[in-house]
Amino acid sequence: MSLEISLQHTSTLKEIAQKTRLAALNLSLLTSKQKDYALDTIALALESAQEEILQANIADCQNAMSQSISKSLYKRLYLDSNKLQEAIAGVRDLVKLKDPVGQVQIHREIDRGLILKRITCPLGVLGVIFEARPEAAIQIVSLAIKSGNGVILKGGREAIGSCEAIVKAIKQGLSKTDINPDVVQLLTTREEILELLNLDKYVDLIIPRGSNSFVRFVQENTRIPVLGHADGICHLYVDKAADIHKAIDITIDAKTQYAAACNAIETLLIHSSIAQEFLPQVASALESENVELRGDNRTLDILPKIELATEKDWQTEYSDLILSIKIVDSLEEAIAHISEYGSRHTEAIVTEDLIAANTFQALVNAAGVYHNCSTRFADGFRYGFGAEVGISTQQMPPRGPVGLEGLVTYKYHIVGDGHVVKTYTGDRRKGFTHKDLGV
Repeated sequence: MSLEISLQHTSTLKEIAQKTRLAALNLSLLTSKQKDYALDTIALALESAQEEILQANIADCQNAMSQSISKSLYKRLYLDSNKLQEAIAGVRDLVKLKDPVGQVQIHREIDRGLILKRITCPLGVLGVIFEARPEAAIQIVSLAIKSGNGVILKGGREAIGSCEAIVKAIKQGLSKTDINPDVVQLLTTREEILELLNLDKYVDLIIPRGSNSFVRFVQENTRIPVLGHADGICHLYVDKAADIHKAIDITIDAKTQYAAACNAIETLLIHSSIAQEFLPQVASALESENVELRGDNRTLDILPKIELATEKDWQTEYSDLILSIKIVDSLEEAIAHISEYGSRHTEAIVTEDLIAANTFQALVNAAGVYHNCSTRFADGFRYGFGAEVGISTQQMPPRGPVGLEGLVTYKYHIVGDGHVVKTYTGDRRKGFTHKDLGV
């Protein structure tokens, strides 16, 4: 991907980032009650602006159709009243959650009168770049406010009108609270992406949400820490000890409930001992949901009419009603396949064998490893996080759906009474007490 920097916008974007940072500093001083009131006010403002938001989305969708965007991208772009109400409900759900800021994680006496605390605090300013899915703006802003962070949003060009209507409503809501509306900013041009990625002095974390190539582009073009995932290649392994009916239901949900989602499965792995019984049944169920099937040679021996899967299929996130199938001879072979082709997003096993399930969950390296349930549960709202700013597949935390706890860091506070390090050095040094006082 190549983006050209528009130098005429550089100073303007820098000023925007500075204003966001200042507003975020003031936000970090507010009480939980003040932030929760702001979230309630935002929810009311979004409800009042519902018609304007939906009309803007209709215009975006019509424009997108004229440009022949992909079916999966169109699904993410489309916003109806149900989606909008779910997003607004998510804002209100955040009010019920504990404030992640100001939590004492360590409370320790270093010596008499010298007290150490580790206390959570906001990251600062988030730069969130996302394609389509305009309701993501609502989730991201509400999480940022609850966690005390400012946020600079950059939605995809296909969702500009929808995002503008949403952010307008949010800012109108914030104007009635103790929070400066400058804490939320929306960028609208493609040229601003590289400029945002260069603002490491003002932006503390970049969260990209979009295609594999786009996320990789972001990761390779900024000094700012990046939280995100480049692929969503998820697998479902149906073990030899699987309940066939459970396995069919889980497969259908994991592939078809929302095929464009990053937590939908792309590959189905089946133990050879149940393939003859299971494959025809699950294939029939999948084909009734208009899923195109591709399989390895052993799968084609049972389902001769489907297309032969290639090496590229195992490496592909379809984000569509396409599923590749592979027959394996053991749990170990299934895990090896996932290790080779998985993206460390979400993996699942269907089995009634607890030893096999425990082995799978222990050995598969992914942010989410499930037993007897759909991979589609990999979601901040479903986890009880209220919402999510994105899903991280990195090895270091935060990992998986990132909610409030992933948007704070911590500081060490020490309070003394004239204490100096010299007292604790030399031949007559004094010892530390290192007594935990509880949190």
